[in-house]
Amino acid sequence: METHSEVDVTATEKPVLSVFGLGYVGCVSAACLASRGHRVIGVDVNPAKTAALREGRAPVVEERIGELTAEVVASGLLTVSDDPAGAVHASAITIVCVGTPSTSGGGLSTAYLERVSNAIGEALASKEGWHVVSYRSTMLPGTCENLLVPILERASGKRAGKDFGVCVNPEFLREGSSVRDFLDPPKTVVGQSDDRSGSEVMNIFDGLGGPRFHAPIPIAEMTKFVDNSFHALKVTFGNEIGSLCAALGLDSYALMEIFLSDSKLNISPAYLRPAFAFGGSCLPKDVRALNYLARRHDVEVPVLANILPSNEKLIRHAIDLVISLGRRRVGIFGLAFKSGTDDLRESPMVELAEQLIGKGYSVRVYDSQVAVSRLIGANRACIEDRLPHLEKVLTDNVDEVLDHCEVFIAGSTDAAVASAADRVGDECAIVDLVRLPGAEERRQEKFYFGIGW
Repeated sequence: METHSEVDVTATEKPVLSVFGLGYVGCVSAACLASRGHRVIGVDVNPAKTAALREGRAPVVEERIGELTAEVVASGLLTVSDDPAGAVHASAITIVCVGTPSTSGGGLSTAYLERVSNAIGEALASKEGWHVVSYRSTMLPGTCENLLVPILERASGKRAGKDFGVCVNPEFLREGSSVRDFLDPPKTVVGQSDDRSGSEVMNIFDGLGGPRFHAPIPIAEMTKFVDNSFHALKVTFGNEIGSLCAALGLDSYALMEIFLSDSKLNISPAYLRPAFAFGGSCLPKDVRALNYLARRHDVEVPVLANILPSNEKLIRHAIDLVISLGRRRVGIFGLAFKSGTDDLRESPMVELAEQLIGKGYSVRVYDSQVAVSRLIGANRACIEDRLPHLEKVLTDNVDEVLDHCEVFIAGSTDAAVASAADRVGDECAIVDLVRLPGAEERRQEKFYFGIGW
């Protein structure tokens, strides 16, 4: 989106912004917003940064940032101030971009956030009219609502959502390409204290690409961590595959070209919805075999080695949840490894049933696709080995299982299972492993428990 390198001078139509913290995120955000026609006031406690910006020099090294900074400073759209209160009073929205460095225990330091929030709050105490404080700093979920909002309210004597607005607007800027990333974002996320604040912050990104999301503040805070952890996972996955390919004498780049070409399953939303454990005849077997191959060639693959243990932990969590309910009669709705099949091989639901029966629970099972008389080959062998008494606990009568259970375990998205879940008694606990229809509304119910929320 190179057209944004030209400064838009229609600032009078757009709200004035103040940006607190002029490091990588703050400097890039200030310059890019000024280039889009906003009058921007930069604030930083480091005099070297403010001195550089006054002269039209960017305090950070980034592609295009030097040229862009010079343009917006020369145009008068980007200025700097040593007066935090004056910057708040002269602007409609304050964007906070101060650092949150790691602590020794792995958390994030909020010292700069607390300090700047107190200064903004003190400024709000003497400011008339509405103002929005929008945090772009990376912070752990709960930081804004539980720590920063109370500081703002205490220092200002005002209430968030009523007298002033608060938003969390995480940035998705990569060092080295941050100007391009700002002007052509993968998405824009605004967590908000109220609709008015969320709309005002979202509006400053009008005209930029990518999907746009309004969200609760903690979800907006969490977004950055999920993104970066997945990016780190992708790097590590690629490197472990590369190490294994090197040991086997394979061209890892040729292999990954094939892998990356699949946008239906590999590079796609597939498999990325939080739910229960995976199973079936392919995933567990092939992950196990790949780890075996790595061991044979003395290649360490810690990420790949922990996929199956992580999967097994979900089954243990479900069992622990049932145990914690203190009820003995369990109905399992869905036995195959996923809906629409009768494949029981390495099904986590079979494992769940086996362990509960082994612990003395009275279990009944419903699965419309599974009939013991029809099971053949490896499918039958799986049941004979893991659930030899399946015929005694399995039924094709959903009401029979519903009448039996004190704990309803949903392991299938079949319509009959969803309908049965709607008919459970008030005291029957539901353990939802598949996110049944209406789960979002039911999650507040006393005896409704989900995996992944």
